[in-house]
Amino acid sequence: MGEVQARMEAALSRLLPAAHVAPARLHEAMRYAALEGGKRVRPLLAFAAGEVTQAPPERVEIAAAAVELIHAYSLVHDDLPCMDDDVLRRGKPTVHVEYDEATALLVGDALQTLAFQLLAEHRLASDAARQLEMVKLLAHAAGSRGMAGGQQIDLESTGKTLTLPELEFMHIHKTGALIRAAVLLGAACGEPLGEAERARLDHYAKALGLAFQVVDDLLDAEASTATLGKTAGKDSRQGKSTYVSLLGAHRTRELAAELRADAQAALEGLGARARRLSSLADFVVLRKF
Repeated sequence: MGEVQARMEAALSRLLPAAHVAPARLHEAMRYAALEGGKRVRPLLAFAAGEVTQAPPERVEIAAAAVELIHAYSLVHDDLPCMDDDVLRRGKPTVHVEYDEATALLVGDALQTLAFQLLAEHRLASDAARQLEMVKLLAHAAGSRGMAGGQQIDLESTGKTLTLPELEFMHIHKTGALIRAAVLLGAACGEPLGEAERARLDHYAKALGLAFQVVDDLLDAEASTATLGKTAGKDSRQGKSTYVSLLGAHRTRELAAELRADAQAALEGLGARARRLSSLADFVVLRKF
């Protein structure tokens, strides 16, 4: 994990515009948003999935960077006053606090477009049609039928009590879509998968995406701001439905364990190639921050 995290920090630093390049304030803020923070779960998943298909690491690195830039942009926009209005992210002031709201808006826009630039300008697949499918996959995951759509549902749900299926539907889009994209894009950088193998990876990614959010809800309710690096207890104060508010902490822990087992069971037909994906399911569910 440390090896991949260090590699991604170096890759993102290289791929982002240098801070001194005009417009310097925007580029400085983009680097502030994307570098020196986060667990890099999505890149870790991309590299682990790349092992399943024997993908060249230099290809996976670019695909993982694209996903991570989308994730970073989503956090910048999520923290804006018009969204969750948060002041702390990854243990430091949010972008709109450190810079200003207009710059934060542009940072998100620029990080998103850079992600697609990377997918377009680097050779990541053996043929153009497969690479175009990768672009489509990330666009779908980030758009109105994925992450952005999930955020809209989240905004509309503030102050309401959702049913469990409604909560799951929201998080399949808001959180799960990009985690699924990380897994499938990492795998797509290597040898083509058969339909059954791809379905196994897809099932794993969907179960893990939900598990990630279930654990996030637990941590938001139980961990401290210092531990999380972001404001703890924010969801309950904003009147948002969470797995903890609907199920209680004990049942939420059980659900996380069930999703972890489901994700790992989906990998059984992939053999030793999927060992790192299985370990990451442990990491996602057992993490403390």
